[in-house]
Amino acid sequence: MGNLYLIRHGQASFGAADYDVLSPVGERQSQALGEHFAQLGLRLDRCVAGTLRRQQDTARLTLDALQAHGEAVPAIETDAAFNEFDADGVIRALLPALLPEEPEALHVLRNGAQHRGEFQRLFALMVQRWHDGEHAHDEHLETWQAFTGRVGDGLRRLLDSAASGDNIALFTSGGTIAALLHLVSGITPAQAFTLNWQIINTSLSHLKFRGRDVTLASFNSQAHVRLLRLPELVTYR
Repeated sequence: MGNLYLIRHGQASFGAADYDVLSPVGERQSQALGEHFAQLGLRLDRCVAGTLRRQQDTARLTLDALQAHGEAVPAIETDAAFNEFDADGVIRALLPALLPEEPEALHVLRNGAQHRGEFQRLFALMVQRWHDGEHAHDEHLETWQAFTGRVGDGLRRLLDSAASGDNIALFTSGGTIAALLHLVSGITPAQAFTLNWQIINTSLSHLKFRGRDVTLASFNSQAHVRLLRLPELVTYR
């Protein structure tokens, strides 16, 4: 059987002008993951990442750390199917209907770094309404069905091109991992996103595959940062 390792990107720049940039913590998390792979003696046959900068940089820093320990590393392949859903688009589409019941929502969302707990509560509520289809039609917003469709297409392409016994690292995002868990295990979107909110930056979820048959082997492994005993490296956003 082959092994597909789902890796959420390192901590990005929440609250900054450009979210899609790894923070210093995100860079260290990525390096720690590569060092952990080297300690495990894990040989990677392929590495795939979405096109987002935070996904690409996490892959690059992880492979650089692995290579620095004398391990051969593959080139980074890119597939936009594994990009995150448009969180900003979801907020824009869902916020107007939310404001009558949550009058402070606009202030909280504009100042998320200062109101992290409340931001997460409101964002989770809007994501729930998005995947349940409880929002006005917006031709510019990717629906949950379209999102899972493209992620599923990417997974099938990846599996169809994989050799038997390949070890493949897939650097992606939390929402994409939630979609993959939904597709692979059959859990509901709500259950998948309940798991998604627990996924830490650069955590490792392990899928085993034979052809197109895929099984979840482990979820959200945090050993590479927990063993360092640096709690600041355990981040959720």
